[in-house]
Amino acid sequence: MARQTVRFGVIGCGLMGKEFASAAARWCHLTDLSFEPRIVAVCDAIPTATEWFQKNVPSVEYVYSDYKELLANPDVDAIYCAVPHHLHAQLYIDIIQAGKHLLGEKPFGIDLEANRAIMAAIDQNPQVIVRSSSEFPFFPGAQQLVQWVQEEKFGRIIEVEAGFWHSSDLDPTKVINWKRKVASNGEYGCMGDLGLHVLHLPLRFGWKPDTVRALLSKIVPQRPDGKGGMAPCETWDNAILACEVKTDGQQFPMILSTKRIAPGHANTWFIRVTGTDFSAEFTTKNPKRIASLPYTPGGVQAWHVADAPYQSAYGTITGGIFEFGFSDSILQMWAAFCDELANGRDGMRQPFYCATPEEAADSHRLFTAALASGRTGSTITLRWEE
Repeated sequence: MARQTVRFGVIGCGLMGKEFASAAARWCHLTDLSFEPRIVAVCDAIPTATEWFQKNVPSVEYVYSDYKELLANPDVDAIYCAVPHHLHAQLYIDIIQAGKHLLGEKPFGIDLEANRAIMAAIDQNPQVIVRSSSEFPFFPGAQQLVQWVQEEKFGRIIEVEAGFWHSSDLDPTKVINWKRKVASNGEYGCMGDLGLHVLHLPLRFGWKPDTVRALLSKIVPQRPDGKGGMAPCETWDNAILACEVKTDGQQFPMILSTKRIAPGHANTWFIRVTGTDFSAEFTTKNPKRIASLPYTPGGVQAWHVADAPYQSAYGTITGGIFEFGFSDSILQMWAAFCDELANGRDGMRQPFYCATPEEAADSHRLFTAALASGRTGSTITLRWEE
């Protein structure tokens, strides 16, 4: 039986656009799927960026420098958009209003106001499926932890910690980029760029913070501007959010951290949940391992560390003895998005769907409160019902 083809346009042909192209090229790695993406159009203001796609992606038929021309193309069903945060509102709204399905990059707007404008466009176009990129929960170890939460194995939650750390900006000679400027990245700094990765699973589990106390750090005050001078770094390097969660008759602390300067960490995503009956931890620093601690009163408190076999959400040709990696998680995320486009939420081959715009909107409310906490040094209460 022929596969259903989802025809994609890519707006923003940088690093993550190329990762999508690589995932689409590896679609044969997945087994028994009735759908597949095909990148037919690309758009970027920088010609060399689209030239890479023309050289490496044979399915590309259309090349644009104006994204509105791409959106007018009836041969495009869906869009992957990866552009700086200050462009999210205009581009995402135009994509949605053009009737194209969208997988966008976080944080879905440079600030809360921009995010609300995007959410309004989504509400006005319910036929359009909109999701956010967030690949790390598709690691097998993370999926195992998801299953344990759904099975309510933990008993009473003691505490939760989740984070995304890397050391890319430890080097003070690194030339400044758009993520260091409020005009293009927004005041959230590292929270806006990394935070939905950290919040994806807690929000999916229903763990919305009632309060937040933020510790925000600017560590490197200026960087080379690439022109022989120096430029100020305006955005936050690191953020630690101490939150309190009240849900399902439980109350527990949750520590969320996003760090661009974490010495020794290249790209570490992790989540740890401790409970009175069961505890578990997964980190991409040890992508093949899942740690758990089952406990009965009076019993031994011992962590069990086991290899997490290559058992992904969508089946692959890879044997279970091999190691899952970043490119595999991106491929799984794209399979989930295309599955939802082809079959709807209820008809997906497996139940774990991509991060939603509602989850992105919740992250904005938390980050906005965190900025207020950082300014005042106080604990901020969040009112989710408003």
